[in-house]
Amino acid sequence: MTREELAQHDGKDGRKAYVAVNGKVYDVSASPLWASGDHQGLHNAGGDMTEEIKSAPHVRAVVDRFPVVGQLEEPEPPKKKKWGLF
Repeated sequence: MTREELAQHDGKDGRKAYVAVNGKVYDVSASPLWASGDHQGLHNAGGDMTEEIKSAPHVRAVVDRFPVVGQLEEPEPPKKKKWGLF
């Protein structure tokens, strides 16, 4: 799943609420703590929560309870130009 596709799953207007953590995409739609794609006014569904989970008041295992629905695709880094004769 690309970041653009993940962003479409923001939990608003009946859409599923997905979040990514360490490359895995989780469906948090069934959690009342993610109602309407908002997690306690601090986080929004549809994004990568890898950095945010590091400072969360709960352990990472809480996220692992949700179904994994995909892998977050990372864009390829730009290729380095080769300098040489030709």
